[in-house]
Amino acid sequence: MDKRPPIYTEKHECQDCYKCVRHCPVKAIRVQDAYATIVPEMCVYCGACVSICPNAAKHVRNDLARARQLVTLPPRTYVSLAPSWVTEFPDLSAGQLTAALRRLGFAGVSETALGAQQVSAHVGQSLRQQPGQILISSACPTVVAFIQKHRPHLAEAVTGLLSPLLAHCALLRRHFGPAIAIVFIGPCIAKKVEADDHPDLLDIALTFEDLRLWFAAERIDPGTLAPGEEDRFVPSAAEEGVLYPVDGGMIAGIRAHCGIDDAAFMSFSGLAAVGNALDGLEDLVSEQGLFLELLACEGGCINGPKVSQRGNTVGKRHRVLRSARFPEGQPVPRQPMFDIRRRIEPLTHRRPEISETRITEVLRSIGKRSREDELNCGGCGYDSCREFGKALIAQRAERSMCVSWMRQLAFKKANVLMHKMPSAVVIVDSDLRVLECNEAFIAIVNHQHPAASPAEPEGRSLVELLPFHSLFANVLKNDMDILDRDIRFLDTILHLSIFTIEPHAVVGAILQDITRPSVQKEQVIRRAREVIQKNLATVQKIAYLLGENAAESEVTLNSIIESFSPAKIDDGEGGGEGD
Repeated sequence: MDKRPPIYTEKHECQDCYKCVRHCPVKAIRVQDAYATIVPEMCVYCGACVSICPNAAKHVRNDLARARQLVTLPPRTYVSLAPSWVTEFPDLSAGQLTAALRRLGFAGVSETALGAQQVSAHVGQSLRQQPGQILISSACPTVVAFIQKHRPHLAEAVTGLLSPLLAHCALLRRHFGPAIAIVFIGPCIAKKVEADDHPDLLDIALTFEDLRLWFAAERIDPGTLAPGEEDRFVPSAAEEGVLYPVDGGMIAGIRAHCGIDDAAFMSFSGLAAVGNALDGLEDLVSEQGLFLELLACEGGCINGPKVSQRGNTVGKRHRVLRSARFPEGQPVPRQPMFDIRRRIEPLTHRRPEISETRITEVLRSIGKRSREDELNCGGCGYDSCREFGKALIAQRAERSMCVSWMRQLAFKKANVLMHKMPSAVVIVDSDLRVLECNEAFIAIVNHQHPAASPAEPEGRSLVELLPFHSLFANVLKNDMDILDRDIRFLDTILHLSIFTIEPHAVVGAILQDITRPSVQKEQVIRRAREVIQKNLATVQKIAYLLGENAAESEVTLNSIIESFSPAKIDDGEGGGEGD
């Protein structure tokens, strides 16, 4: 049995992008070692992270193998089929889909909507018997989890009833016997949590995606099947309960059982809208009572996280409304009501109080020393720098998630490394003006003009600083690096590599004087080996920060060893041979 949670991360597929943090409505993501994991005590299993992960690193637990085995074992296994099937399989009739499911090995197929009707009947009874209540629907497991974990003070307002799915499971066990097995099939990931939490009622929850894979594995094409008399929903077809997958559908079902004014009902879909709707609800007083139908997915279950196609909400809604099986305003026959009560407990996780002083301290550690430094860019995935600071304190985030801090850190490291290098380094723009250089380069320039005051190359053109500036111009123009070139420069020979940083816009160069008069050839070779051993890591880091392949920097250093072998040495203009 797969013991993983309903949503999990494949570590080797996570690409350090923080998109799941950005889109998670409850920030139930912990980033550690640049790897994003789900925080179970915060997660509401809405599936947002699964839908938006660019590298498909977030996975939904696969329970298909368990279901395929279950149908081969006693006792009999029944399907609880979500009413949104009419929008997921619009080209199939109920008989065709039922026939296909029975071919998979199920003893029968029943509509989850029957459980929805039980819930509607109980809510309607409660509103009639206790007017003035403010109630929140228990139909959506994601919304219930959201309230339990993130609005725990409102848990008592949730109707103390089983969800439509669990109520349906209870109904099936009453009708076919408690020993049967039940598999739910629908668009919802959170139903897997219900299966985990209530194994006495629900055995396995599959998605529509799983069902398509199962059909394909068994080579079953439901559209080609001719259903027989036995291919029908059991124990009976649902009626107004089929409206539950659209926002407002539950309210329509409740209105069939009680005469309460429309103003007492409100529906909201989408977790952002649900969160806004719940704000301040604890202070609301309603004399006539209020019932809130809340669904986590925008538009309702017809746009659940595991539907094959999002959108087309109007078309999907229209199809669901057409599938309702009772004339509006007329009484409908009911399944006998039975006890589906349960207690909705708050699931508070430990949230230590975080002082403003502590937030300020942690923000300073990433260079945000004032409110002006708090860019609130959202690059880390959090809406503000202070929310990011809270996540750092709670150990759900890492400093490296801050884009602006990492950029500043990279610049600082690049500057330090560049200025500590023994070789000369210079970076120029498309006009050959010096953007940045180190002390070793300044020394070369001053060697060109010993009588002048110490040069400040930054901002000046290479044309006035070096006689071989045309080599830089060629790299800029042709976007072809010049590597391992020996240049005669006054009384020295410079070993030169010029490489592209941004094509036709920015180039960099590494230069080294390899002909000091007092240094013999053997000493040059020895010192070159020392440079390789001690400074290779430094050069690689600089090459990485400048956007160049680190291997080219290694070639640059290694070539120093061979610099005194017979070779052509030019004067920087591509002309004559060296001595």
